[in-house]
Formats: sequence, C-alpha cells, structure tokens
Amino acid sequence: MNADAWFAGGERVGIDLGGKRFEIFFRVSGSGPWLTALHGFPTSSWDWAKVVPELEPHFRVVCFDFLGFGDSDKPRDHRYSIFEQADLTEALWRALEVEQSAVVAHDYGVTVAQELLARPELTARVTSVTLLNAAVYVRLARPLLIQRLLAGRLTGPIVARAVTERTFRRSFESIFSEAQPIGTAEIHEHWRVLERRGGSARLSHRLSHYMREREQHADRWETALEEAHCPIGFIWGMADRRSGAHIAEEVRRRLPLASLVELPDVGHYPQLEVPADVAREIAAPQADAPE
Repeated sequence: MNADAWFAGGERVGIDLGGKRFEIFFRVSGSGPWLTALHGFPTSSWDWAKVVPELEPHFRVVCFDFLGFGDSDKPRDHRYSIFEQADLTEALWRALEVEQSAVVAHDYGVTVAQELLARPELTARVTSVTLLNAAVYVRLARPLLIQRLLAGRLTGPIVARAVTERTFRRSFESIFSEAQPIGTAEIHEHWRVLERRGGSARLSHRLSHYMREREQHADRWETALEEAHCPIGFIWGMADRRSGAHIAEEVRRRLPLASLVELPDVGHYPQLEVPADVAREIAAPQADAPE
C-alpha cells in the first residue's frame, strides 16, 4: 500500500492538548480487540502499512501520526514532548471510546509507550506491550550523527534547515540491514510523507527534544518497563547498529521473563524489512488465546 492510499484510508480528528486544538491523522481497520500502533522518528503511521493487513483478522488496529509527524498538524513554535504525545494517545483513545488496548511500538513510539506504562491511571487499560527496536536503555543508545546535531540547542535549528531528501536518504538507508536494504523508491515515499502539511524536516530539531527527555527521565521510563503489570514482549532486529543486539542483551539481563524474538539479519525497522514475520509475532498471543 503506497502512502497516498494509506492516508486516504484514514481521517483527521480534532484533539485538545494543553488548551489548544490540533488535527490528528488516524485510521482504524480490522476487527477484534483493540491494538494501538505507535510509530517512530522521523517517519509516520505509514511505517505499519505492510503489517496492518496481516493483523486485521486478529485486531481492530488504530494507527495515528503523532503531533508534528505525517498527516497530523505541525505547529511551528511548539515544544514537542513525549509526555504530550502520551496525552495525545490517551485523548485518541477517549475519542474512539477505547476501553482497553494492546500496544505495539517502535523507536520514538517505544518511549511514548514507556510513559504510558509509567502512568498509574490511563484512559484505557493496556493489555500488553510489544516493542520493536528502540533505545529502551538510553545509556546504550547510539544515535546517528544527524540526530545528535538536531538535538543540540545551537546546532539543531541550523541542521534542520539543511535537511534535504538526499541527507534524509543517506541517514535512513544506513539503519537498514545489509540483508534487507530499503529501496530508493520507498525512501522517496517516506520523504513525501515527511513533506505533508508543511513538513516534519523543518521541525526536526524541535521533535528531537525527545532525546534529551530520554536522558532526563530514564529512571522513570526504564522502571515503568521493568515493573509493568501487563505482558511485555520484544521483536528485535539484531543487525541494527544503533539499538540492536547490545540493547537486546540488556533486555535479557534486566527483563529475563519478557518474550524476546530475535531477528538475526534485520536492522532498525523490522516492520519494513520483514513485515510478515513481525505481523506473525504480534498476532501470535492472540491466535493462541483460548476462545
């Protein structure tokens, strides 16, 4: 499914955040218990397009674009925050009357999921969490150079203005595995999505504030993961040089009871590289559940 078809299959809804109202893109498909999919940085809900068709027989899947991403609003002079994106997730649950939901998250979305787990009360009960490659333990993070520059208070605005499709392509293709490279045409589609509604690239220094938040709130978010009251699982691209095998090793050490599915020749975006495998692993607990 190309990006245009993906966005044509959803809609935008007004959500109140911090006293302001923003239009947020979301799409719902499938039937069964709710599954909420949280995307990564700097991409969008379209990250899940290859996986969703395989999940629709098992779940009612809601995918949405975080504020500042994809087809959601992109306010220019805004302080973007993981906490606000978690508020957005809860607000969307209220709008859709979701009472309980499984969560699957990747990259940036994993940090949002960790914040949701840290909250003592939520709009909807989280029934399980499945996480794909991310810096869940921030001290082990290996961000790209451009990410570090974008997160810098002085360098961020300068670098954001210099981001082009060419620089995006170079960075993006570098986080895929050699066995599962991403094609030029697909990268171009992701760039086109970044350009929607005025463009995320121009805001990338503001969106990158999450990297500082990860450091500031590491204890909160790591504790939330380790003390979660719902099943936690990991589907992990082990060939990811940024958050691959070394993160998985720490997960095994600190969360020995968690399910960890290792994907040996897969990089940072398992749902784009091996979508059938990812969909099968997400759906497995549901398929095994008693009727």
